[in-house]
Amino acid sequence: MSQQNAPAENMHKTNIFFAVMFIGMVGYFIFWGLGYTHNNHILLFLLATLFGVFMAFNIGGNDVANSFGTSVGSGTLTISQALIIAAIFEVGGAVIAGGEVTNTIRSGIINLDAMQLDPLQFVYIMMSALLAAALWLLFASKKGLPVSTTHAIIGGIVGSALCLGAIGETDTFALVQWNKMGEIALSWILSPLLGGIGSYLLFSQIKIRVLDYNTQAEEQIKNIKHEKKVYKEHHREQFELLTESEKIESASAMARDAQIYGDHDLEDIELESNYYKGLYAIDNRRNDIDAYKALHSWVPIIASIGGMVIVSMLIFKGLNNLNLNMSTLASFFIIFMIGAAIWMATFVYAKTLKRKDLGKSTFLMFSWMQVFTAAGFAFSHGANDLANAIGPFAAVMDVLRTGVIGSESPVPPVAMLTFGIALVCGLWFIGKEVIQTVGTKLAEMHPSSGFAAELSAASVVMMASLMGLPVSSTHILVGAVLGIGFVNRNANWKLMKPIGLAWVITLPASAFLAATCFLILRNVF
Repeated sequence: MSQQNAPAENMHKTNIFFAVMFIGMVGYFIFWGLGYTHNNHILLFLLATLFGVFMAFNIGGNDVANSFGTSVGSGTLTISQALIIAAIFEVGGAVIAGGEVTNTIRSGIINLDAMQLDPLQFVYIMMSALLAAALWLLFASKKGLPVSTTHAIIGGIVGSALCLGAIGETDTFALVQWNKMGEIALSWILSPLLGGIGSYLLFSQIKIRVLDYNTQAEEQIKNIKHEKKVYKEHHREQFELLTESEKIESASAMARDAQIYGDHDLEDIELESNYYKGLYAIDNRRNDIDAYKALHSWVPIIASIGGMVIVSMLIFKGLNNLNLNMSTLASFFIIFMIGAAIWMATFVYAKTLKRKDLGKSTFLMFSWMQVFTAAGFAFSHGANDLANAIGPFAAVMDVLRTGVIGSESPVPPVAMLTFGIALVCGLWFIGKEVIQTVGTKLAEMHPSSGFAAELSAASVVMMASLMGLPVSSTHILVGAVLGIGFVNRNANWKLMKPIGLAWVITLPASAFLAATCFLILRNVF
């Protein structure tokens, strides 16, 4: 009975640990933040902190859970291991590479130069956007629907801004940059399409070059083993039909052949018995099958390309706020050096697996590769998306501290750390439904397919960022998973109906919730 209760007890202790860590960090941040804002508008600051932390909590439960869905669904990581990687790389990316400042509003959706806006009205807009986006993300997470955090925040900002204009306070319609809304609508189409195409092209090659080759090799080896077994049985039956003198002669020849059969330089002409000559022919056909050829040749190349993509993403996107001052030539030199090192390491590692089960070896190699893609994706996500997601909160803090609206707002490291811990706690408490949707319900995942999905998603995110294309990392990864399902012919297209509907209504739902929150805040304060 005690053994049966042990998992539940451990889960309970883990829940308590995260709850205490969460409450403790938020308490410290409030203590620090009161001094940072010079005790201005204390009630607004406390409420804004509550909204912001709640937002980060739900980012973890939806956006981060979506990012780790493929890793957990493929069996590469457990939820606990995903939590550890998220804690290290999401928070590390936010604190180390999140940047000293973040734009007041991501994607420039709000044009502060278009009109004069009262600072407290601006605070209400930002707070409403935070709460509205958090509520929508919580609803989506409970339904297991991966949605875009960015779209939720933008919808909230637009909704509260339009509400201000509707009540006749000012012409707030000029505040919204409507051309950006068109770009967002474009991203609904571009993001899953690009993610799906990328993963389809990559995984189809992995399937042909590695998985299908391994399957064919294993089938050939299985058939040869069966043939060998039948051959031995047939020889035994034939041996029993021989006369005593023939048996003695045959047994003597077989005994002499048995002594030399294991020699590496053995040739069939050296063998005397028909039994060992036939066995030699069968074993030669078995030896001609290089079952580990794909692991030795293609997997190191795939791993090298994947490593270079992840490093490129970190250098050109994840670490762009650190001002490393590296030339383009130096950056590419580092990328190719790391790619070569990964190729050599993977090749050597593949050689050590030659005597082990082929299926398990393939699973193990792609599992290691997927761990690195998940870690790189998490770091970049923390460095960029988390910093931008708390942009509205950073703007609120800056207004409360200075009393004026700035085009840029500093994001203190303690705020990044607090929101990062809230993000990890959200992943733990409410992220399981979204993980199951992305990792198991949309398509069946194997470490190789999970690796392909994450790598293609990372590639599309990086290329889209460099080209200035408006894409959503959530939509890209979902599209990448569907691309895997298209190759394996097991995609759950029925599930895309509620997911697609959630994507479409994210903006209007967040806008409506934000407008309601704005009216409440304006009337209360």
